Amino acid sequence: MNLRTFKHGIHPADGKALSANEAIRDFRPTGEMVYPLNQHIGAPAQPVVAVGDPVLVGQTLAQPGGFVSAAICSAASGTVKAIELRRTVSGKEALSIVIENDGQYTPMPGVGERRDYTALSGQQILDIIRDAGIVGQGGAGFPTHVKLTMKEGVQPETIILNAAECEPYLTSDYRLLIEKTDRVLEGLQVVLQIFPQAQAVIGIEANKPEAIRLLTEKTAALPHISVQVLKTKYPQGGERMLIHAVTGRDIHSGKLPIDAGCVVLNVSTVMSIRAAVCRGIPQIAAIMTVTGEGAASPCNVSVPVGTSHRELLAFAGGLKGEPEKLISGGPLMGVAMVSLDVPVLKTSSAILAMPEDEVARWEPTACIRCGRCLRACPEFLVPPMMAHAADNGDLGAFEKVNGMECIECGCCTYVCPAKRRLTQSFRTAKTAVNAKRRAAAAKK
Repeated sequence: MNLRTFKHGIHPADGKALSANEAIRDFRPTGEMVYPLNQHIGAPAQPVVAVGDPVLVGQTLAQPGGFVSAAICSAASGTVKAIELRRTVSGKEALSIVIENDGQYTPMPGVGERRDYTALSGQQILDIIRDAGIVGQGGAGFPTHVKLTMKEGVQPETIILNAAECEPYLTSDYRLLIEKTDRVLEGLQVVLQIFPQAQAVIGIEANKPEAIRLLTEKTAALPHISVQVLKTKYPQGGERMLIHAVTGRDIHSGKLPIDAGCVVLNVSTVMSIRAAVCRGIPQIAAIMTVTGEGAASPCNVSVPVGTSHRELLAFAGGLKGEPEKLISGGPLMGVAMVSLDVPVLKTSSAILAMPEDEVARWEPTACIRCGRCLRACPEFLVPPMMAHAADNGDLGAFEKVNGMECIECGCCTYVCPAKRRLTQSFRTAKTAVNAKRRAAAAKK
C-alpha cells in the first residue's frame, strides 16, 4: 500500500489505546451553561438575548459580530442568568452568556426535523451553516461558512476530510468514523452539494484499520468520495501537511488552502454540517475524549457546549488521585488548564489528565546544535535561529528567519535533548508580531 505523507515530523507514543474502544456516551449536564462570545477566530458574537429571557435548545443566543464571526446557540433550555465576564480554558476572561439550566432540554420548534439537502442550493446550505454557528473543530475555530464562501470564479477541486487525528491520546474522531460512518459521509455529500465539480478525499492514518475498512466499503458506491490512507506520523493532520500528503501541493502562511484548490474540514465539523443542514440542529455539542493515565475511566463523550469541565469530568468517572497536569486538548498542541470551572467550547476536544508534569521539571540548557529540531520540523524551519530571535525580543529577526511559518506543532520541543521550550517561545513571538501588525494596520 502506498502510504502518502509529508517530510520530517515525529512518532510520539500515541496513548490512544486508553479510549479507542470506548463508544461515545451522551451527557446532559444539570449545572449552569456558560457561552463565551469569542469561541472562534474573528469578531466576538453579539448577544441577542437579555438577562431573564427564557431560552430553548437550539435558540440563537448571539449573532455574528461581522463576516468573520459565528453565531452562538444554546445547548440547553432555561433562563438567561447573566451576561458577564467569565474565565475560559485559556485562563483569560471573556464576555459570556450564562444560562440557568432547567434540565428539561426543550428544543426550539424544527430542531431535529429531517430536511432534504439535495433540494437546497449551495447558497441556502451556506446560510444554514452560518446561522448554525459552525466553526472548525480541528482547533482553530475558523467560521465554516467563511471557509466555504468562495470568491466569484473560484471553486475547489478537492474537499479533504481530515480524518488523521494525529494528536496523541485523542480518539473522538475515530469513534465518529466507526460509529457514525453514514452520517460523516452524508456530511461530505452536503459539502459536495455546494461544490458539485469537486472530489472529496478522506485522509486517514494507517493506524485506524477498522475505520479505513468501513469508509472504503461505504464509499465504493460514491464516485465523488475516495479514501487515501496516510502514514501514521505527527503532525499528519496539520492542514498544510495534509494538503501535501493528499495532493502533493504546498502552501505557506500567506496562502489559504483554496490557493492549492483545496478545502480542508475536520470530521467533527462535517458532522456539525450534516446536523445543521439535514436535521436543523446548530453547533451545540462537542465530541470529547476524557483520557490520560490520570483519568479513572477514559472515554469519549458527546458534551453540550457550555458545560463545565468539572461536571464533565465527574460524569466521565473522575481522576485517579491528583494528576499533576490537566490539559485541554492533546499533549502536543493542547493548553494546560488552571481550573476545571471553565466551559466546554465549540472547539473543545479533550481533557487529558497526566499523573506527572514532566515538562514542569525540565531544566533547559543551552542549544547543543544537534540539529534534531531541524530534522523534525515539518515546515523546514531553523528553530535555533528562531529561538535566538524570539528569546531576545527581536521580532524583525524572527520574521526574517520565517518564524511566522511555525504551525506550533511542538515537534521541535518534543525532540530537543536540551529541553528547551521552543514552541512556547515561538508562540509568544508570533503573538507579538501579529499584535504589531494589527497596530500598524490600525494607524493607516
